[in-house]
Amino acid sequence: MSAPRPSAPSAALADGAVALPQGLLWLERSRVLVAADAHLAYEDVIGGALPLWSTAESLHALVLAARRMAARELVLLGDIIHGSRMSDGAARVVADALALLRVETTVTLVAGNHEGRSRGIAVLGATHEAIERDGWMLVHGDEPVAAPRTIVGHLHPSLPLGGGTHVPVFLASPRLIVVPALTPYSNGLNVLSPAATGALRAFVPTTSELTVVASAADRVYPFGALGALRAALRGGGSAPARYRRRSLRSDRP
Repeated sequence: MSAPRPSAPSAALADGAVALPQGLLWLERSRVLVAADAHLAYEDVIGGALPLWSTAESLHALVLAARRMAARELVLLGDIIHGSRMSDGAARVVADALALLRVETTVTLVAGNHEGRSRGIAVLGATHEAIERDGWMLVHGDEPVAAPRTIVGHLHPSLPLGGGTHVPVFLASPRLIVVPALTPYSNGLNVLSPAATGALRAFVPTTSELTVVASAADRVYPFGALGALRAALRGGGSAPARYRRRSLRSDRP
């Protein structure tokens, strides 16, 4: 059973898979950067009057990470956009963002449930249902998949910190990695909750041995095994406040 460790710039999750800050996953052998649930153009899709600042923020984080890691490929692991119905202006912003990412590296798009039946083709162009990298099957995760080793997004895993704040977390085992959401607009699915247990059992038979690694702007925080963390916080405590991250609005995955 894994135990909490000091914070670090990165943390090994499983064979060849590394947790990075900003909720990004790094596959070492193929030099692939993975980001899940960006929900680009969120502000436009929900009918808000705000500018698409979260798209610019996500783009900035991805460009910097791709450069820093010298990534050969960036995989956007589903829910790339918040919805396929958006204004022409928002569609151009998303297209321009993807074009800028393609200047940095190869970009591969995996469709999620928010791409809908159209798979977002009008905005995104061609997408994949699943891809394989380094012996891992990468899918969005809204539907269970039969594979020996799977990387998914969709669940927006997070850890409550108290005071209504949450920190995004990776969940990992030798068979499964759940990547946190890139969007800042989601409190996510509380990994301590029964709902999280039910969702995770679609992929693994037991959840207590999953490793929890929180991801902040510039560090990652390995919390150890999920079962041990649940036991430690069962008395109503919360994670240390220094791991806080802004959370603005909750979306169900």
